[in-house]
Formats: sequence, structure tokens, C-alpha cells
Amino acid sequence: MPIYEFKCADCGNEFSEIRRIGEDKGVPCPSCSSVKTIKKISAFASISTGGNTPTCSHGAGGG
Repeated sequence: MPIYEFKCADCGNEFSEIRRIGEDKGVPCPSCSSVKTIKKISAFASISTGGNTPTCSHGAGGG
């Protein structure tokens, strides 16, 4: 399950929650219990295992 970042519209608290995809409506704020929370847009991180992982190529043709 992904970790989403939220911001409370009532108290301004920013927090993270583990939620199933699509379960991002009405998430209660842990500080004030308001459900007026907004999902923030955030980047995800990936972990390289040191294996044979392809790298990103910015030119045409790739690889």
C-alpha cells in the first residue's frame, strides 16, 4: 500500500498515512480529527538493489 501525504484544511497539520489506492477521501487529521484533508502531490522514491537495473537515457533511442 502506498504512503500518501495530506494537509489538514482546518488546522494546517501535515501528515502521512498508508492507504489503499483510491482510499484518499475523508482521511481524518491526527491533530484535530477533521476530515477536511487534502492529499498533497509528492514524488516517490525507489531503492536500487544494485542489480542489473537499466538507467534513464534522455536521448532518442534510449539504452
